[in-house]
Amino acid sequence: MAKITWPGATLLAPVPAVIVTSGTVEKPNAATVAWTGIVNSEPPMTYISLRKSRHSHKIISQTGEFVINLTTGSLAKATDACGVYTGAKMDKIKAYSLTPEKASKVSCPTLAQSPLCLECKVTEVKELGSHDMFLAEIVAVDVEENLVDENGKLDLKKANLLAYSHGDYVQLGKKIGSFGFAVKKKKKGSGKA
Repeated sequence: MAKITWPGATLLAPVPAVIVTSGTVEKPNAATVAWTGIVNSEPPMTYISLRKSRHSHKIISQTGEFVINLTTGSLAKATDACGVYTGAKMDKIKAYSLTPEKASKVSCPTLAQSPLCLECKVTEVKELGSHDMFLAEIVAVDVEENLVDENGKLDLKKANLLAYSHGDYVQLGKKIGSFGFAVKKKKKGSGKA
């Protein structure tokens, strides 16, 4: 199929729709971030990108810590609101009935409603133009017990995770394969992969 060429743009999709918490348990802040991802395995590293004008930017610049809280379909409204409103003018956590909880390795809170939380310590801030990128080491991961099976394996499919795709929130759903399925060899005699 023929393609047309546009100027460079931020059209990678879908992307995570996460709520980033900062501040303290007593005075928490929450902001929705879609510019995030994993950048390294050893040590485990992530990033978030924020505009300098954002309330969260100021807090994270001062503390050097944040938590990435994965979101679910049931958190869609709170996720959207935390991206629309500023924590400088409203307590989004209270307004959207989110529950801050003490993290294990950082001073900012996790969210009780999040099935998986990445506790992060900033290692570097890169000024990129419209956004600053906060590179951070993932120092702890908090996981809901019901997402871990009897063998200790994480099953995030049970979490009904939320993603953001070109202006829309979508709940992840149908599994179509697992890592390596395209190259897995067939078992002899079974005819199955």
